[in-house]
Amino acid sequence: MAANEARSETRRRASRYVVPVAVAGVAAATIGLVPALAASGDPDLPEITAQQLIEKIAASDTQTLSGTFRITTDLGLPSLGGLAGLGGGSGSGSADPAEKLTELVSGTHTLRVAADGPDRQRLTLLDGSDEYSLIHNGDDVWAYDSKSNEVFHEKGESGAPEADKELPGTPKELADEVLKAAGDTTSITVGGTAKVAGRDAYQLVIKPKQAGSTVESVKIAVDAANGTPLKFTLSSVQGGKPVVDAGFTKVDFAKPAASEFTFKAPKGAKVTEGAAEKGADAHRPGELPEGLKGLEGAFPGFDGKDGKDGGVNVIGEGWTTIAKLDTGAPAPGTDEAPKEIQGFLDSLGDEVTGKFGSGTVFKTKLVNALLTDDGKVYVGAVTKDALVDAANAGK
Repeated sequence: MAANEARSETRRRASRYVVPVAVAGVAAATIGLVPALAASGDPDLPEITAQQLIEKIAASDTQTLSGTFRITTDLGLPSLGGLAGLGGGSGSGSADPAEKLTELVSGTHTLRVAADGPDRQRLTLLDGSDEYSLIHNGDDVWAYDSKSNEVFHEKGESGAPEADKELPGTPKELADEVLKAAGDTTSITVGGTAKVAGRDAYQLVIKPKQAGSTVESVKIAVDAANGTPLKFTLSSVQGGKPVVDAGFTKVDFAKPAASEFTFKAPKGAKVTEGAAEKGADAHRPGELPEGLKGLEGAFPGFDGKDGKDGGVNVIGEGWTTIAKLDTGAPAPGTDEAPKEIQGFLDSLGDEVTGKFGSGTVFKTKLVNALLTDDGKVYVGAVTKDALVDAANAGK
């Protein structure tokens, strides 16, 4: 009991200092689980305009598929391995999807996926001989970690369960979100063709027009026959490897067998019911802007609601949107942080000064966060200079 209390206290202390970890989580949430590219030759396809290709995606009604995809994520972060125990993540052996799927924030992973309409999906994360499976079947969500022999179960109400909102999105859902956000601040063109998992595809290229965004481009490979997004690549203005390079290596649009979505807990497995935990969860995502959900627990005094007194204010629009949070408390020094994350924080943080005073910018290749010494936080997929300018403006 004492050991458990000590671990809980360590995690509570750590949560005050994990701004960059929260930033990584935001990036993962924004990216979602999307399939990766397997290209071999560019097919000769009829010409198509960007508007026609967007309409093709919108008209796509792919309900069934199965396949394998690979996702590589490079946020420019040092290894998160030493922090796994502090966050209660995969190092704990838990089968809870909210913890296990954080592994996708870094490195390269291979996954198997199957879908049969909105009520049945299955995703399996392969790690050597170990497998982690996430199954949604009607009102039930099951997760099984073969390494720890643990099962997580959550039952929803009236259709898809609450937990389903946290399941990895399909490539189409991700493309829809990107296109929905496009407007006068965005350039959208067709950038040639590609071969993805043996299928002919068009390449949709999306770029910010605004200066100050960390996003260089988003590229979506779209199935030429049925309009299903097959590949997603997110590149940073920093250059180098893409932040996310993900896509199908194999795909089949036939209906998967019903057995793909059935699950029975193995004998001897520890089963955790998730529904009972919902009422006690004090840090459910609140009214944050899309793509910034999940930050509530990272900052003292922030409750996830819009407005003042610890709420969030949105600055700007489009690709240079910044969320401002006022924690109402002075920022703690990294020298107070647990030893396990001091080095991690120091490697990510740049001290900055300006009219606003002083603070630290915690940076990744995608999302950056400025934490001022008087407890204000500015977060967005924008450059360090853009954050400092926003703080100087006193917005």
